[in-house]
Order: sequence, then structure tokens, then C-alpha cells
Amino acid sequence: MAGSVKAEAIVLRSIRYSEADRILHLYTPDRGRVSAIAKGVRRTRSRFGGRLEPFFRVRLVLHEGRSDLLTVTGAETVDGHPRLRQDAGAIDAAARACDAVARVFEDAEPHPAVFHLLANELALLDRDPAAATRANQLAFRLKLLVAAGLAPQLAACATCGDREHLVGFSGAAGGVVCGACEAGGFALDEEAHVFLAGALARPLAETPGGSPRALRQAERAIAETLEHHAHVRLRAAAPG
Repeated sequence: MAGSVKAEAIVLRSIRYSEADRILHLYTPDRGRVSAIAKGVRRTRSRFGGRLEPFFRVRLVLHEGRSDLLTVTGAETVDGHPRLRQDAGAIDAAARACDAVARVFEDAEPHPAVFHLLANELALLDRDPAAATRANQLAFRLKLLVAAGLAPQLAACATCGDREHLVGFSGAAGGVVCGACEAGGFALDEEAHVFLAGALARPLAETPGGSPRALRQAERAIAETLEHHAHVRLRAAAPG
């Protein structure tokens, strides 16, 4: 139905369009991922100012017409994350978080938990740019798996249910596997297993650390789960 709607949103991506416009990829709590055009936003005297750049959390007034592409008619900043924008590592981590949300949740279905997870991640990176670690990026992706209904089984073998001798991980099975069921999986060290469990259980601001080897294994576990069950491949997490 045509008309104006109000929505809170996080700008995932901004793409130049024509001489003065931009196409925005937005994530909202009530509509999921949507696209909108901001007309004249690239002009020096645009009424939107710099409010529609990536990572901004904004309140928007959108015109909904016959097209799937909404039109931005009003914008108010909720949080522009200015400190995040001054740190290259934080900018990169924020971009990877937004890209992960866009790839895993690409439809217009509402997932309020995803919106709030992304908002929390951006707020953390703005509050403490040094939080832009590889461990933090992996913890964020693990929590996205939970929101997508793909939380890995970590307490017992995903194939047989055995709680002992958990020595591998299988993306196809959806979690850790025991020695008897590890065919088709890969070896998972105890440290990587502990990291996965801790990162799922703790808030993003309390993400545990891990050795480079443990984090590589954790990233592989996340990647294989997404590829097998959601047919999604994410950019590799940044080192650090």
C-alpha cells in the first residue's frame, strides 16, 4: 500500500546512483532488509547531510510506492558512531558485520534480534575501537547463526549425542562430533571448542580470546555451518 512509513534502520551499504542520488541497503527491526533511494543526498546542500552513510543508526520516514524500492523523505540520526569512523580496524570490522547481516538475512522478514545484535556490535566498536579483533568478529557471526536458527551443537556429538571424546566439527552435522563420528568433519582442538562455547555464552563486549590456531578452527566451523545449511559464504574475518 502506498504511503509514508516510519522505521528505525541501520545503513548497511550506500551506493552511488545517478548524479546526486544514493541507493541504500538498510536493516530494520520490523521489516528486515530493505532498499531505499535517497534523492539528492550527494548534493552539498542536501537536507539529509551526512546521516545516510554506512553504519549510521537512523530514524527514517520512507515513502512506499508500487516499487520495492522505498524513497527516503526524512532522516534523523540515532547514533552516527563517530569514534568508529576514526579507526581503520573498527571501520573494517563494522563493514564485515554489516556484510554478514546482509548476506545471511537478505530477505524482508523481520528479525528484531538481528537488528539489535548489529546495533550492539556497532556501539561496541564505537565505544572501544580496540574491540575490533578477529575473536570479536567470530563471536558476532556465531550469534548470527543463533538468530538464523543455525546454532552449532557444542555440548554433545551432533551425530550420536555422545558427550565424551569430542574431537572434531562437522558443518553437515551442525556441530561438534566424537571420534567415532568425525568422518566428513575436521579436527577441532579443545581450545577452539572452548572459544566457540564461550563466545556463544558471553556478551560481545566479553568475547574470549584464543590462539591463532583456535580462531582459524572456529572460523572454519562457522563458515562450514553457513555454507552447508544457509548456502552463504562470508568474507574471511580480518586478522588481529
